[in-house]
Amino acid sequence: MPATKTLAAGIARPTWMRSGVTISLVEQARGGPFVFWHDLASACATAARLGFDAVEIFPPSADAIDVDRVRLLLDRHNLKLAAVGTGGGWAVHKLTLTNPDPAVRSNARQFVRSMIDAAGRLGAPAIVGSMQGRWGDGVDRQAALGYLTDALNELGAHSGDLGMPLLFEPLNRYETNVVNTLVDGVSLLRSLPAANVKLVADLFHMNIEEADLPAAIRAVGEFIGHVHLADSNRRPAGGGHSDFAPIARALRDIGYDHYVSAECLPWPDPDAAAANTIEAYRQYFSS
Repeated sequence: MPATKTLAAGIARPTWMRSGVTISLVEQARGGPFVFWHDLASACATAARLGFDAVEIFPPSADAIDVDRVRLLLDRHNLKLAAVGTGGGWAVHKLTLTNPDPAVRSNARQFVRSMIDAAGRLGAPAIVGSMQGRWGDGVDRQAALGYLTDALNELGAHSGDLGMPLLFEPLNRYETNVVNTLVDGVSLLRSLPAANVKLVADLFHMNIEEADLPAAIRAVGEFIGHVHLADSNRRPAGGGHSDFAPIARALRDIGYDHYVSAECLPWPDPDAAAANTIEAYRQYFSS
C-alpha cells in the first residue's frame, strides 16, 4: 500500500510518486546522462507507449521550446511536463550564476528567467543545476554563495509568481564545489527569503556525496521537490549497484509525491534505457 500524507484538515491521502524520463535537445551535451535525444515527437511517443507519466526536457535555450508544439505533443500522448532543465545555459553559453563577472551573472539570471517563463507556460518548474557554477578563479566560496543566494531568491520569487517552484540541484564534487549534498542544499534554501525553492535529489550525485542515501532523504524531508533516477554508474536503474528499495521507502516516509524522473545514460540504447527505467519505477516507486 502507498504511504499517506496528512492534510491540514487531518484527512490522509495516498502518496504517489509519478514517473518521468529525460529528453535532451542540446547538441553540445551529446553523450550526457539523458535517455532520449533530439527527436521530441518520437521520444514522447515512446514514453507514452512504455507508460511514463511525464517527460523532462533539457533545451539549449527558451527559444528552442515551441510551447504550442510541446503542449500538442503532451496532450496527444497524455503526458505531463515534469520539469525543464536550464543546464543549456552552461553547456551552450558557458553562463553561471556565480561567475566573477557581473555581466555574465546577469546574463545567466536572464537565461534562467526565460526558461522559468517557458516552463511555466507548460505548467512545469525549471531546474538550476550546472548553472550554479564553481568558486575559485576570481571568486571565493562566500562570494559564490552570496551570488547564488541572491539569484535563487530572485528567480524563486519569479517562479512563484507563475505558480511553480524553482528546483535547485546539488551536484557531485566533480561538477561543482558550491553545493554537493542535500543538507548543504537545505542550508542554502533556509537562507532564502523566498520559500519557493525546492531541492532535486539526484541519486547519481547522491551516490558520490552522501554516506547514506535514505538517511539523507529523511534528513531534508519536505525540501525535496524532484528526484532524478539513475544507478550508481549513471546507467538506468538496475544497471549498477544501487539498492533502490530503501531509497523508495525513505521517499514514502517523507510523503514525497512528485516525479521520479530518469536522468541517466541511454545505455545500452535509449529505448532499452527507458524500458529498464519504467520497470524499476514500477518495482520500487509506483506503489
